[in-house]
Amino acid sequence: MCSDGSTRAQAAPDPIDHLVIVGNGMAGQRLVEGLVRRDGAPRRITLVGEEPCPAYNRILLSPLLAGEMEREALTLRDAAWYAEHGVELVLGERVETIDREARRLTTDGGREIAYDRLVLATGSRPAMPPIPGLDLDGVRAFRDLDDAAALTRTAENGGRAVVIGGGLLGLEAAEGLRKRGMTVSIVQRDDRLMNRQLDATAADLLERELAGRGLEIVTGGQLDHLEDDGRGHVIAARLADGRQLPAECVVVAIGIAPNVALAQAAGLEVNRAVVVDAHLTSSDPAIHALGECCEFEGQTFGLVEPIWRQVEVLAARLAGEDVEGYVEAPTATKLKVSGISLYAFGPIEPDVDHEVLTYHDPEHGDYRRLLLRDGRLEGAVLYGDTASGLWYFEQALAGRDLSDCRAALLLGAADAQALLDDASNESPQRPAKEAA
Repeated sequence: MCSDGSTRAQAAPDPIDHLVIVGNGMAGQRLVEGLVRRDGAPRRITLVGEEPCPAYNRILLSPLLAGEMEREALTLRDAAWYAEHGVELVLGERVETIDREARRLTTDGGREIAYDRLVLATGSRPAMPPIPGLDLDGVRAFRDLDDAAALTRTAENGGRAVVIGGGLLGLEAAEGLRKRGMTVSIVQRDDRLMNRQLDATAADLLERELAGRGLEIVTGGQLDHLEDDGRGHVIAARLADGRQLPAECVVVAIGIAPNVALAQAAGLEVNRAVVVDAHLTSSDPAIHALGECCEFEGQTFGLVEPIWRQVEVLAARLAGEDVEGYVEAPTATKLKVSGISLYAFGPIEPDVDHEVLTYHDPEHGDYRRLLLRDGRLEGAVLYGDTASGLWYFEQALAGRDLSDCRAALLLGAADAQALLDDASNESPQRPAKEAA
């Protein structure tokens, strides 16, 4: 019995008094949602965001740019939701300093906020190549609502755009601008599009499809500099081989860099990002980091699946629950371009021990390539018909021996699963152990 007459389980720690989360992006907002439904949640939660609006779904910026979605559909929770759940929401202010000794942070608006526990969910910024001309008008990244709005306004005037980067984000930006009426060129430094997810055959199918839509694809293209029209506006992208690509708009989409300046200034351990342990705790036990701004066992993160797993671990930890630490797991890739279906996971190129199964129907644009090792699926690239992608991924995660359905693996999940079920039903029952 406690002194106030209440009862409390011995193992249950007292809730954190005041939790402050820096960053009102998808990771920070998901963490709040994970906390408010837990009994041991911090007594007070303050969420500080640099953008002036509540959290929104950045994954949907591409269909927003393409005109396939309205702005309101991106909002995850409106301001009223935070108020209803007792969460103080501070928007439009950037945290400038963290006083770790006093456990207090200061914003650029002069606001001082004390904390008992702090979570850095500061996300990332667009990576920029070290080339002349990036400061010209008409050059943008594609990272937030302001970028999407500015690119939409630019596209209303038509003209030419150059997108630097042939990965997921670059292709989505290019297709969005094309659908808005611009003539678009994509410059990819590697010899194929989406080189981190696709093999050469799938990348070739993707390139053919995009070229058929009117996009100009330049692979093996090294950007040298951006040219000025003499009035401070970009007029062209110049490649290292001398080619000039006219452009009134240039979008840089070559990757992301974790936002770590705040953590560095506070003296936290930072490598490529804020170094954390399996419970997302930084070198300061009162400070955690989450999502694109954190680094775990040398890995940084840019996809939502691993970040959502981090959120579950950290939410449980902050609520005083016993929880297993974060563990890296494979993730799958999908392209968010209407009319194009691809699904990929695992190794891009086979090694000498892989068995490679391939199906290719150029006429219908279907391609499947599976990598197996000792009967177990380790990687897949699907283009066109991707209906079985999730099933393949689940088998790979389970490490299941697929030898019994190898003959039907390329036919899809239904045929392969039927063979597995038949093999399981035909297996002789193990004899019961004799009594001692």
